[in-house]
Amino acid sequence: MEKQPSIYTTQFWLLCLSNFLFSASFQMMIPELPDYLGSMGGKEYIGYIIALFTLTAGFARPFSGKLTDTIGRVPVMAFGSIVCFVCGGLYPFVHTIAGFLLLRFLHGFSTGTKPTATSAYVADIIPEDRRGEAQGMLGIFTATGMSIGPSIGSYLTDWTSINVMFFTSSAFALLSILILLNMRETLPVTQKEAFSLKLFKIGWKDVFEPRVIPAFTVMLLVSFSSGVLLTLVPDQTKLLGITNKGLFFTIYTISSLTVRLFFSKSSDKYGRIPILMISSAILVFSMILCALTSSFWVFILASILFGFSWGFNTPTLMAWTVDLSDEHYRGRAVATTYIALEAGIGLGALFAGQIYQGKVENIIIPYFLAAFFAFASLVYLFFKQKRGVFLLES
Repeated sequence: MEKQPSIYTTQFWLLCLSNFLFSASFQMMIPELPDYLGSMGGKEYIGYIIALFTLTAGFARPFSGKLTDTIGRVPVMAFGSIVCFVCGGLYPFVHTIAGFLLLRFLHGFSTGTKPTATSAYVADIIPEDRRGEAQGMLGIFTATGMSIGPSIGSYLTDWTSINVMFFTSSAFALLSILILLNMRETLPVTQKEAFSLKLFKIGWKDVFEPRVIPAFTVMLLVSFSSGVLLTLVPDQTKLLGITNKGLFFTIYTISSLTVRLFFSKSSDKYGRIPILMISSAILVFSMILCALTSSFWVFILASILFGFSWGFNTPTLMAWTVDLSDEHYRGRAVATTYIALEAGIGLGALFAGQIYQGKVENIIIPYFLAAFFAFASLVYLFFKQKRGVFLLES
């Protein structure tokens, strides 16, 4: 039997390294931002820290999808990292609530652009029957960055200052940009267009790819939980007497990495829907534990289960998106699924912030709501599988 060529090329590893630095850059500040905003007198606005970020990211998706399919993958990835670099360096100079919220709004353009082009790039260089594996490996680097970022951020804030943390975040983004400069473009020359303002003129067909509605629906339902966690965990960590506010994020990312390392080929082998059903079921239990936690170890168990869930569903959903898409409109398809991601996170953060309002007795409500949406995704997938559609053959 002829040996398959390796999918792990130099270009793929450069992409992974760039994603690691990018993820660490924007995730580094997440645990510290609620207290930073609170120091300005804006504690009641903590829900907007994530909501505004994801609002802009979702708004940018249609444009990033179109630009990815026209001017190229690499320029769009570079733009996302540049936004992280600039915004990270501006936080120390913003001292008002309005200015801070505006900067969070602008910062969202980073994740609204780079991940779209990254997923399209992976689809260009990886064979269809190994996309789940490749997305899993890319996810390992992304998740590692998201794991290390919060811990570095909390450490720098505790031992130096929050401004040093912001500048370090900016430096990580700069390194991500430098790596991208060494990557070759994968968009076919026949499909490329010169950049012009007319590319920002979009219609409904540029905003939404109907072929990927199944992946869009599941992503929207499960990502609500992420918005809830990102908003509530920093305060919940303090309530439990845990000094490092990045601990939960570090633990869940390590568990996510474990899944990606040992089960990256699972959706290629068993199909997208069965794996997504498993991840949704685990997510339900994780959210229930987060709602009911009253001890350190239950909190850690909830974090581990959350990591298991996202370790399965993120690469599987992106691989499923590419499976369902037209190869000429991969950027648009990926952007559509990412719109669901940003919308889910944004709504989760907004609802969590509005319901919580700094009152401990309210903290269980957003978590149970997240558990309900995760269960809804499980039901949706069950009926999809029962009908025998949208399954990848093993």
